[in-house]
Amino acid sequence: MKPIAIFRHAPTEGPGFLADVLEARGLPFRLIAIDAGAPVPASAEAFSGLVFMGGPMSVNDDLPWIAPALALIRRAVAAGIPVLGHCLGGQLMARALGGTVGRAPVKELGWGPVEVVDGDVARAWFGDITGFEAFHWHGETFSIPEGATRVLASAHCANQAFALGPHLAMQCHVEMTAPMVESWSIGGADEIAAAEGPAVQGGERMRADAPARIPELNRIAERLYARWLAGLRP
Repeated sequence: MKPIAIFRHAPTEGPGFLADVLEARGLPFRLIAIDAGAPVPASAEAFSGLVFMGGPMSVNDDLPWIAPALALIRRAVAAGIPVLGHCLGGQLMARALGGTVGRAPVKELGWGPVEVVDGDVARAWFGDITGFEAFHWHGETFSIPEGATRVLASAHCANQAFALGPHLAMQCHVEMTAPMVESWSIGGADEIAAAEGPAVQGGERMRADAPARIPELNRIAERLYARWLAGLRP
């Protein structure tokens, strides 16, 4: 089987629990470290699927790798190669597919509930799950591209995820592990301190909530990843 390409845009924002799922299933993957200067491949045909992780930048920034990443996503979608996006990755997908990305009504940092938007498409991804506690770290949000279906929402961010055939774009983070929560909450202490609003959680609380939240989040993520993996190109 061709490997899954996983694009990392920041050293601390790797695949997390997704890597555990892939390794447990014996599925090959290749980490493409954009943050370390790795180039964006010109073609998606060498991969069975594409995964885009998060990052502190905006898709609206003038960075040399963003245009090639958007083009790669469009090529993958046209070829039926599944694409999966987490936070920045979801925003890249939205932008590539004709949506927009802009400032969110409020910043979301830390644990917070998301609701499954009921419908046939959402049920295909989430089954009987109606909501869960996700991890958030974003100040921007995406619109839903034409032809895609919104499948997740929250009180502070209407568009938390959309699906389009075998492709899934998420604003929230389902890939979290305990070390990732610790790293982000400590490394992002200044951002947390400077942020205000109803969806901003303190770093100590993020870490304190992690032991109770992560097992359930892993369960949700495993279901989503299994559904996405079922569409991989051989």
